[in-house]
Amino acid sequence: MNHTFTPSEMKTVLHSKRANLYYLQHCRVLVNGGRVEYVTEQGKESLYWNIPIANTTSILLGTGTSVTQSAMRELAKAGVLVGFCGGGGTPLFSGNEVEVDISWLTPLSEYRPTEYLQKWVSFWFDDSKRLAAAKQFQLARLAMIKKHWLSASVQKQFPVQDTQLMPVLERFERLLADCETTQDVLLLEATTTKTLYKLACQAVNYGDFKRSERGNSNDIANQFLDHGNYLAYGLGATACWVIGLPHGLAILHGKTRRGGLVFDVADIVKDALVLPQAFISAMAGDDEQEFRQRCLNQLRSGNALDVMIDTLQATAEHCAEMVV
Repeated sequence: MNHTFTPSEMKTVLHSKRANLYYLQHCRVLVNGGRVEYVTEQGKESLYWNIPIANTTSILLGTGTSVTQSAMRELAKAGVLVGFCGGGGTPLFSGNEVEVDISWLTPLSEYRPTEYLQKWVSFWFDDSKRLAAAKQFQLARLAMIKKHWLSASVQKQFPVQDTQLMPVLERFERLLADCETTQDVLLLEATTTKTLYKLACQAVNYGDFKRSERGNSNDIANQFLDHGNYLAYGLGATACWVIGLPHGLAILHGKTRRGGLVFDVADIVKDALVLPQAFISAMAGDDEQEFRQRCLNQLRSGNALDVMIDTLQATAEHCAEMVV
């Protein structure tokens, strides 16, 4: 049956094609003349900057920010996710959850799609099917790393040889097939990521590096990794919202973490797009704002949100139809 689009639907930009993800600090977000804007103070003047909400996926509100009820209403109508966070984009927290780390103010609507939610819950309580979903996510992750690390544009600043990278990815894929629990997958993921950090350090001559806990390091690459990962979490939360999946239906990061699925989805692109840029920017002497812009460009050019949504949809369909 042909679907008739309303004028408002015709103007809607698909989330996977939206260009903007904002991090704001020391400003007010409000509605001015029918538009959502953020206001900064410069001396005795107030400067107003428009936020194109129809072309925005998510907004991170950092230190010194406030948002009005009318602005939240317009953001919700446009399907923009809002998260409150600390300085530099980390840590992330918001008023709708008790837990710190990965909670978002998501737009509410009685008309959110249920197709993929129904498929997801049809397999989620089956351990073997949830393990299959976790493996499918990891295969998508490997494909992204291979595609972007070895691309001509990245190789110019991040010259990892295919003879170095491919054995690591092939070993991961080989051992992944033998994993019997999600814990096995997590352990394999951790050891492989350490190897990727080592390759990254060699590629840019970074020197000694050790991944630290969030916010507990003065190392600039660690800080950039934290910052970039939270941008990926914003896209991950958006991908889950777009197809109607609650963040608590995780497949790898535990069934008891309410934000676990966002971690799972963000992992599909983090190593491929954020990790190289963190080390490139650290060696280039970029400041936080320069890194954020370069990271956003990588996420955009790498079609990160498209890949996340496609992987979620493919996984839901595949695992829902599995016969064990």
